[in-house]
Amino acid sequence: MFALAAVAVLTVYLGISFLVVRWAIGYAKKNGKSRMRWGAGAALVMFMIPCWDWLPTVAMHKYFCEKEAGFWVYKTLDQWKAENPGVMETLPVPNPETIATKYEPIGDGNGKRVTDFLNVRFSWIDTQQDIFSLLPIIRTEQVVTDVQKHEVLARYVDFGSGYSIKNPESSFWSLSQQGNCSGGGISEDKMRNFRNNFYESKK
Repeated sequence: MFALAAVAVLTVYLGISFLVVRWAIGYAKKNGKSRMRWGAGAALVMFMIPCWDWLPTVAMHKYFCEKEAGFWVYKTLDQWKAENPGVMETLPVPNPETIATKYEPIGDGNGKRVTDFLNVRFSWIDTQQDIFSLLPIIRTEQVVTDVQKHEVLARYVDFGSGYSIKNPESSFWSLSQQGNCSGGGISEDKMRNFRNNFYESKK
């Protein structure tokens, strides 16, 4: 139903846009003005009304992807075990079906944080937050931490565009929807594999 409604609204808007452009060209012709400029100007205005955020969103998404996105391992699980001999053997292997989870809203609803307590020593934290109030860009950060030492073992950062946490409906017309940065899916898989090490048997 939503898809049909979207197509209907888009069809109506395109019809209105056609009439506006046609009127602008007719007006220019009657008044001795440039039909090309008036027609192109009217078309641009009608395009920018629903898609004003397109170009700045694409540009800022690209900027943040190049500047901040990626996957980093600060300490492997084997390195942690070597620094904490015998500790891993005392910790229960996390059960995906029973691990405790904590949900926290951030700010005034423009973000959220979900913490999975893998066991008493390790946690996996997934934070998502709008980085602008006007442009629909979301920053995602996932970390695996040693809770006792407040130490981050691995971190993954990515950016999505074309949708918002606080106002998911605000970007309905956006042409800039991107779920990840370029290569973000690979980085996310690496983070998932790192986290999954904790679900395997202790050695």
